Amino acid sequence: MLAGRGEIHLSKPKPLAIPQNERVSLLKLIEPLRQLGRDGCAGSKSDFVLLAHDWCKLAYGSQTKRKKDLLQLTHETDIGYDLTTSLLIEADTGVTLAPMQVHVKTGDAVHSTAEHPPAHDDHHLDQLEPTMDEVAQWELPRRVVHVIDREADSLGRLRSWHAKGHLFLVRCDDRRVRCEGRSVLLSELNDELDSQCEYADAGKALYHGKKVQRQVAEKTVTLYRPHSEVIDGEKKAVTGEPIEVRTVFVRLVDADGWILAEWTLLTNVPADQANASDVGRWYYFRWRIESFFKLLKSHGQELEYWQQESGEAITKRLLMASMACVLVKQLEASESESTIKFRRHLIRLSGRRMKRGVKFTGPALLAGYGIHLTMLDFLIETEMTTDELRQLEKDALSEVRLV
Repeated sequence: MLAGRGEIHLSKPKPLAIPQNERVSLLKLIEPLRQLGRDGCAGSKSDFVLLAHDWCKLAYGSQTKRKKDLLQLTHETDIGYDLTTSLLIEADTGVTLAPMQVHVKTGDAVHSTAEHPPAHDDHHLDQLEPTMDEVAQWELPRRVVHVIDREADSLGRLRSWHAKGHLFLVRCDDRRVRCEGRSVLLSELNDELDSQCEYADAGKALYHGKKVQRQVAEKTVTLYRPHSEVIDGEKKAVTGEPIEVRTVFVRLVDADGWILAEWTLLTNVPADQANASDVGRWYYFRWRIESFFKLLKSHGQELEYWQQESGEAITKRLLMASMACVLVKQLEASESESTIKFRRHLIRLSGRRMKRGVKFTGPALLAGYGIHLTMLDFLIETEMTTDELRQLEKDALSEVRLV
């Protein structure tokens, strides 16, 4: 559980078995993770907590005979499941707290932790507002800011979320807005702020493994233009209520002043409650969900190699695996003396060599933690002393003929 900047208190972990009882619902399996999220919020110094929403494909093209509910994702050979995750992130430090909502879309169903699962034909963005509405039932002790990448740059949806009182932070493309009584493109506003030297330093960030400067600038704008909706099967322009939002421009700059990357963000979080630097840092923290997916898929849990025969079974195991991933992400973030010592222990158990200057990696911590749990189970269950174990090894090897 998160305690404060640089310090994380972790309760004693328990190994979790994959449930074989079909009556164990996804709602019951997600509850321990949601409790982790509530506990993490309670220890935060911020008035807000971030809920990052994102999607990724689970490729199972090599398991078409084993899994009978696979979905064609894009083209004919792109076969698997579609995963939607809403990941809770501490707003002050960026520590990963817990996945709070999960949907796994298969060829014939959507296996979901939501009280009311999405329809099978729902678009990714259709899944967002019901989750936003459900957040109130989770009893989080901080105000939730929904952080979403450019896919959610939809004026009609922004209007709907704003009308319901949901706080959002969305990366957007260039669009025409009203600012200080004139119609202007966001790109033109950005150029003006740059020429007027309005960008301010807002802390350091990592860019391809190197520390760079993060800079921010902002303007209050009004989104006033019609948005598109599909009505009776036809795409039509709909006039909606103008909404006032903040446009926060973020860029990463190297030591020579060269711009390495930049983003344009829209948020309805009040300026007197979170400044532009906060907002820029929050979007930077959105990448936690990308690294969470990476730990699940290719650099830790190897999700796309799991052999369960249905999307429901995969979803249940995924929730179990997420507990270990959350633990690893929190171990990565903490700098307490006990955590540093525990990390060294896990890296040693993992047997993995680190690159020069690298003390640990998430996949190595995850591998070491699995061995640590197995070792603890053995030490608890065995009645043999270390001397007896050494003698057992000696006796066994004396009978082995090495060729």
